[in-house]
Amino acid sequence: MALILSIETATTNCSVSLSKAGETLAVIEDYNKGFSHAERLHSFIETILNENAVAASQIAAVAISKGPGSYTGLRIGVSAAKGLCFALNIPLISVSTLEALAHQVKTQEGFIISMLDARRMEVYAEVYNANYQSVRGIKAEVLDANSYKEFLDKSPVHFIGNGVEKTKACIRHKNAVFIENKLPSANEMGAIAFNKYKKSDFEDVAYFEPYYLKDFVAIKPKSIL
Repeated sequence: MALILSIETATTNCSVSLSKAGETLAVIEDYNKGFSHAERLHSFIETILNENAVAASQIAAVAISKGPGSYTGLRIGVSAAKGLCFALNIPLISVSTLEALAHQVKTQEGFIISMLDARRMEVYAEVYNANYQSVRGIKAEVLDANSYKEFLDKSPVHFIGNGVEKTKACIRHKNAVFIENKLPSANEMGAIAFNKYKKSDFEDVAYFEPYYLKDFVAIKPKSIL
């Protein structure tokens, strides 16, 4: 069955997994607060293949976490994924970063809100039901005490991602469940990627770009007089 290499670099977690028919075989990641993608990603890929006795030629596809997330992190991950796909002549599969993050929550009811920290009180967030189906698309939004009230008034809402800390500071609803210290991981990407693989839901390797949600703006350094 299909072996898929998954790469997650949308946040500070540099993460690589190997899965077979949607089941994760192994994960290597650097789950800390600093970006290490440029230094670690390629060595992680080499290590996970060697430790599982898998030759690069045996990989059926590469899955990439497409964002939203860090501009630099996403660029590094996509560049690595494209390079592998070109070299091995295999398909590229994109996986929503927020969808994969939602799959870390196991619940029978209510909603899951995957959120990534943006700037100030802003987050990138998407709302899913307990079956991981999107019920409200991705938005960049500023948080306040009434954020997500339409979901919180109905049932429990599980918040997950590095946007949880600022959310917890302003939302005091009884149905809010805060899952802290969690980042997107390649561990959850394999099952999603395999479903896409079976449907031949592939990206154009030459033209695929990460989903930044907002345009990247380079800040010019101040002039020194």
